[in-house]
Amino acid sequence: MNHIVQRIEADLTVGISDLKKNPMAAVKAAEGQPVAVLNHAKVVGYLISPAAWERMLECLEDLQDLETISELRNEPTVAVSLDDL
Repeated sequence: MNHIVQRIEADLTVGISDLKKNPMAAVKAAEGQPVAVLNHAKVVGYLISPAAWERMLECLEDLQDLETISELRNEPTVAVSLDDL
């Protein structure tokens, strides 16, 4: 028998049927924490707060900026004075 163990990246879980019945109950119970949404004991998604979503987007933007900086690090530079700008 082949069993695959799936990590749940949240302390709270909700079944998809319960989520469909009363989504606001899951939101209130979460108190801003992420909630794993389960279907037949498998994670099918996560419910997160708008604040958590915004933090994730900011982190992704920061990673993209770091990647751009890393790519440009070896580019030739030109000295410019502030008066020239």
